[in-house]
Amino acid sequence: MRRPERKTNERKRERRDYMRKKVCRFCTDSNLRIDYKDFRLLRSFLTERGRIVPRRISGNCAKHQRELTSAIKRARHVAMLPFTALPK
Repeated sequence: MRRPERKTNERKRERRDYMRKKVCRFCTDSNLRIDYKDFRLLRSFLTERGRIVPRRISGNCAKHQRELTSAIKRARHVAMLPFTALPK
């Protein structure tokens, strides 16, 4: 016998169907460059705990996500960005 489907699964499917495709910010705007010295731009791709935001959430393409990750790591070593969040 087959189990009846749960309503929560149906709701999740509906939400996924209407999700808009995320577009890479760096591909659309050619003037926007990834640089380790631009910490304000890099900070927008970090969580409040200091983790790098994954590609599926940020919407970056694979090429720019790799560049972004290496720029964030460089900025951390030069002490422009924190490795972790400051303790409270």
